[in-house]
Amino acid sequence: MSERIPAKIVETIDPRHPIRLTPSQAGGHIHTRSFTGLFRNLRRYGAGALMLLYFGTVWLDWGDRQAVLWDLLGSQFHVFGTTFWPQDFILLSALLIICAFGLFFITKVAGRVWCGYSCPQSVWTWIFMWVEKVTEGERNQRIKLDEAPWSANKLMRRVSKHALWLGVSFITGLTFVGYFTPIKPLVSDMLSLQAGATSVFWIIFFTAATYMNAGFIREKVCVHMCPYSRFQSVMFDDSTLLVSYDSKRGESRGARKKGADYRAEGLGDCIDCTLCVQVCPTGIDIRDGLQIDCISCGACIDACDSVMDKMGYERGLVRYSSDLAMAGGKTNWLRPQLTGYAAMLLIMIGALIWALQARSLVSLDIHKDRSIYRENNLGQIENIYRLKIINKAQSTHHYVVTIKSDAQLQLSQQPVIQVAAGEMLDVPVSVALLTATAPSTSEKLTFELVAVDDDSIRVSAESTFVSPRNR
Repeated sequence: MSERIPAKIVETIDPRHPIRLTPSQAGGHIHTRSFTGLFRNLRRYGAGALMLLYFGTVWLDWGDRQAVLWDLLGSQFHVFGTTFWPQDFILLSALLIICAFGLFFITKVAGRVWCGYSCPQSVWTWIFMWVEKVTEGERNQRIKLDEAPWSANKLMRRVSKHALWLGVSFITGLTFVGYFTPIKPLVSDMLSLQAGATSVFWIIFFTAATYMNAGFIREKVCVHMCPYSRFQSVMFDDSTLLVSYDSKRGESRGARKKGADYRAEGLGDCIDCTLCVQVCPTGIDIRDGLQIDCISCGACIDACDSVMDKMGYERGLVRYSSDLAMAGGKTNWLRPQLTGYAAMLLIMIGALIWALQARSLVSLDIHKDRSIYRENNLGQIENIYRLKIINKAQSTHHYVVTIKSDAQLQLSQQPVIQVAAGEMLDVPVSVALLTATAPSTSEKLTFELVAVDDDSIRVSAESTFVSPRNR
């Protein structure tokens, strides 16, 4: 007889309060209730700052160009006073690694607060929900409007809502494209109906994506499409701050009159008003425990605190807390993983700052001519090279080219090369062998490029000089 593995019940469900499907899971539309509170204000101010950054930065100028512009056709990426080239993409990799470790660190500290406060999907969804409230009324009014037959009033409210949604979506798409195509000429071309087909296509694409994601898909992106919601739980531990319901204090739930001795009736602090569910953008009941749908926005905390204030109870029935703290322990802030994430984050930030400081403002690539070598008018062996010079600085510079080698090699001429700011120049040069023979048929050769007006701007690149075995 095979040995059976013993089973143990680790969680029980109170039959009086069964776990319910969220409106999203049940296929319905979530109508959120308006509320006020600390975390709503934090989210509103944070979203306002992000909106100002996103919609405002694109209109800033830096000299004679747009301050932030990703010029894909010119392979130049302008960020205020700095221009990056494809050769600098290693810096982008470092930035992405910093963002990843930053996300890991934040998740380890406080769960999915990125989702609740800063994620574009959440921010734009909150904006669209606000438009719903303005055009269709509060939660109960919107529910009744959904159930009501079509009328002139319903049609007017729906048209107004979708018109504002499309307006916000269009401005969002136009702004996004404006980071890749100069925004001022783009807007002028749009108004005169002369915009290029490529720009129009991408504006329509991002308008439609914003309209669908924030208007219709909403929490389904957070629950079903976002990979972060799937792997974020593996970064939680018993000291991670999560939106938690204090079941020891709150149970048993039930209605009561203000000032009544509810403890004598066996009731907890939760009056079962369901406001925490009504304000939740993903429609969950936080009292059912931690769920993948929760984006840690704190809306249920604000709603519950307002009820506790009205009832004269202590705040914090729903609060940010760790499993350790909820069990009566103390949150551990010096955890190995958290410390490791913080250390890696600081190291990567330091490395990026160093790389930006050490980044050369001129780039030099050497391309040897297809011919192996040739003999010039003086009877010298000569190799031809093409120097690809990129001036990454924000001003014009004049450069001088020199060479270094163990063999006796000499540039045919040493011209002063002028390269404008952001310009890429292709310069042909020749190098001649001054002796009858070279130490070997292939000699290492180093080209050095130095700015005449600033010798701190310099760069070098290696190549080879090829000559015949015997002459």
